[in-house]
Amino acid sequence: MRPASALARIAALGVAAGLVLAAPGQPVQMPEAETPPPAVMPEEIPPTLLRAASTGQPVADPYPSLADLSGVLSRPAMVPGEIYRNPAVGRNEVVVPDVSRTAVLIGDSQSVPLDSWPRRALSALGYNVHFCGYGGTGYTAANGKVGNYIDALERGDWLLPVGTPGLVVVEGGGNDAARGASDALITANANRLLNALKARYPTTRIVMVGTLARGAGNGGGRRSEVDSLLAGIAAKQRITFISAGDWLTRYNLAQHLADSVHMDGEGRTALSAVLERRFRESGVPNAAPKPAAAPEPEAPAGSKKG
Repeated sequence: MRPASALARIAALGVAAGLVLAAPGQPVQMPEAETPPPAVMPEEIPPTLLRAASTGQPVADPYPSLADLSGVLSRPAMVPGEIYRNPAVGRNEVVVPDVSRTAVLIGDSQSVPLDSWPRRALSALGYNVHFCGYGGTGYTAANGKVGNYIDALERGDWLLPVGTPGLVVVEGGGNDAARGASDALITANANRLLNALKARYPTTRIVMVGTLARGAGNGGGRRSEVDSLLAGIAAKQRITFISAGDWLTRYNLAQHLADSVHMDGEGRTALSAVLERRFRESGVPNAAPKPAAAPEPEAPAGSKKG
């Protein structure tokens, strides 16, 4: 029993020594547990590409070249989804398929749904729609993530297409009206946007579609006023304007409102037919016909198939 007692005394002395050696008020240092190595995070995707993807634009390569357009003329092809730097305007642009048959649609929540009345009207004219915009935005209005139309264009919240599209349509004004934007500010921003679009696409037809409302005499209020304001801006810019400031009343469509300003499915269908007709009455052309497929080369005489 004595050896056991001796071992117990030695153990007690060891604990006491440890307590004495530790500085007063400080914990005894314990062996540190192994820290697992940090996870390797993937390279951050450029914000412009994230913004392009969020608006439904095709993205083929998550790490696009961002090449200068002046240096890619020797490339055999530009892949839809790739993003290029346009040196003439100093902005990134995205490659879209069949750009000559594409309509660029800049708009707000009226244009966002895939079956929205502006998109359906453009599709009826044969265009592929490249949407640039977001709900809650307008000529002056931003939604917290995406800027107003001209700010969003300048900072790359959405990207215009490379090349020359067949048509550009700007729809909106409702959010500017709802937030009480002044005539002066709406006018200034609308002119900035239209001037930028004209400079970028000098040969492309630009059309403005006004603010959907009930009409000045039927409770349209500020929305109808903004529609009239935009008509004047378009006239000075010498571009086509299609007023929508009384359509809810004129075409008896208020019954198809899903809320105070947006249409239900039947309403979107009816409005798309109205807009398509107004496009045609205004001389907006159909999309260019699809190029004919190249004929297959004939087999050399005497050759056998199969």
